[in-house]
Order: sequence, then C-alpha cells, then structure tokens
Amino acid sequence: MNNASSRTIYNVPNALTSARFALAIAVMVLIPLGYFGSAMVVFLIAASTDWMDGYWARKYGQVTKVGRIFDPFVDKIIICGSFIALVEVAGSGIASWMATIVVARELLVTSLRGIIEGGGGDFSASQLGKWKMVLQCAAVVSVLLCLRYQPAEMWLQRTTTVIIWSAVLLTVYSGYDYVLAAARVMRKQDDA
Repeated sequence: MNNASSRTIYNVPNALTSARFALAIAVMVLIPLGYFGSAMVVFLIAASTDWMDGYWARKYGQVTKVGRIFDPFVDKIIICGSFIALVEVAGSGIASWMATIVVARELLVTSLRGIIEGGGGDFSASQLGKWKMVLQCAAVVSVLLCLRYQPAEMWLQRTTTVIIWSAVLLTVYSGYDYVLAAARVMRKQDDA
C-alpha cells in the first residue's frame, strides 16, 4: 500500500468508526423510545467492534490524524450518550450525577491528553482506562437488560446495581489516576 493511500481519511478504519458513530446515535434514539432490547443489541455491536478500526489501521498502515481523534470521540459518544439517555428512563438506576461523573471524567482526560500530546508527550490509554470502559459498557448492557425484562429478577437488579456503582467508582478512580499521570508527564516536560 502506498503512503498516499495510507494517509487518506477515506479508509476502512474511518468507515468503521463512522458506522460505530451511527450506531451510537441509534442507541440514543432507541432508549427514549423504550426499545430497550434493540438498544442493547445495537449498543453491543457498537461497543464490541471498537477494537476493529484500531486493529485495521495499525495492521494496514492506515492510521490518520482524523482517526486518532474520531475513534476516541465515538467511544465517548457511545458511553456518555447512553448514560445520559438512561437518566431520563424511570427505573434505570442511572442518576444524573452518575452521568455527570462519566461525562466530566471523559472531558478531563481528553483535555489532559490534548495538552500533553500537543506538547509532544505520550498520553495513551492505560489498562485502568480500558477496564473502566469495560465496566461502563457492562453497566449499560445490564441496565438495558433489566429495562427490557421488567419486572427484572431480583438477582439481575442487584447485579445491575453492583455493576453501575463499580463503573462509577472506577470512572472516578481512573480519572484520578490520569490526573496523577498527567502531572508526572507535565513535570518531565517542564524539566526538559
């Protein structure tokens, strides 16, 4: 593959990311309409295909600046949009303050990444950040499952509550961890 084609924004990874963006919008439309089963299926497809665009871009040398910005943006739309949409659904277990924490953490980490990478530093996603995403996705799926099969079994309701709280706590902790990591990188940049 030549260098010109690998730098174009019209490539498979960006097309996959665009498809995930459309799926994220579909989830945010389906939840308020009460189509919880359909929203869950679409969310699972959007969330589980997250790895595909990055894998393809690295394997075939199609990493672009647009892709490096658009892919994490779509990840944030999928999670933040789902949490926000679930706030207005009675019985979801997602409070507005929980959605606010999720959105605030994503804005904070994105801002820190922009500052550090703009200064030439590396601020890649940590394992903790990846586990946070997994728990957040599990929380959304579990809530949608409960809403789809109301009244949900007691074990499912309790499991969902545990997953929601675990996701929120890990969201806070991973945000704190990123702030510490950013402070270390910025000190090194200042010392250089």
